[in-house]
Amino acid sequence: MRISDLVTRSIMEMLEEQNGEAEIRRNELANTLGCVPSQINYVITSRFTPEQGYIVESRRGGGGYIRITRVTAPRQTMLMHIVNSVGEKLDKRSAEVMLSNMLDRDLVDTPTARLMASALGGRAYADVPVEYRDKLRAAVFKNMLLTIMNNT
Repeated sequence: MRISDLVTRSIMEMLEEQNGEAEIRRNELANTLGCVPSQINYVITSRFTPEQGYIVESRRGGGGYIRITRVTAPRQTMLMHIVNSVGEKLDKRSAEVMLSNMLDRDLVDTPTARLMASALGGRAYADVPVEYRDKLRAAVFKNMLLTIMNNT
């Protein structure tokens, strides 16, 4: 398992245990997981963003912390927020992270997430010129989300 996945899993467990809000001391978490503090920063800035349904606050200094709060909103609102956050292009890794977050938040069920992952994965775009893949992936993802919204 990659260290970024381990850090993500640890933070997600804290969020679950603490009802959607986790206060993290970066150095302590890094020591516990056996990584450098910058890896904690990387995970937080890439996987716990407002677009993915999180608010991140930090306080520097000796008693400093990073507080991550999971935003709760109606399903339709969350899905529309994801549609709006996708942008013009979507790389494979970002799509995987978004799908994982959607699954964790019960915005999609496992069979739907698997089907979406298949449609967003690398094999689906093998015959598409590289310069168009991420743009096409973004369009497909948005259309799938809109279809889900319209069928619920």
